[in-house]
Amino acid sequence: MSENATLRIWRGLDVNDGRWETYEVPFEAGQSVLDGLRWIRANRDPTLAIRFSCINANACKECMVELDGETVYACTARLQARKMTLAPLSNKKLLRDLVTEIAPPTERFRNS
Repeated sequence: MSENATLRIWRGLDVNDGRWETYEVPFEAGQSVLDGLRWIRANRDPTLAIRFSCINANACKECMVELDGETVYACTARLQARKMTLAPLSNKKLLRDLVTEIAPPTERFRNS
């Protein structure tokens, strides 16, 4: 019998008007939390908003989330066969689900 990881994920556009959703993800040793999130998008819910850019050799810092209350990179945090809670960064502006505004104000695109 195969093991699963249970990911409890914050969903929504606003910290005061969102919801928690839980997903069962097939677990294999060595997987990252990002692997689990990508599996959810590919197999269960393509509307889950996440951010990553792994072409930059795990140096992009785009996949930062709060995992069980600690700030981590989803690409390096290890998936575990247990319940794991994922939330957007609490010190950043929420855009949607696990995506927050991470660019400094001086680097953001502006419409003139």
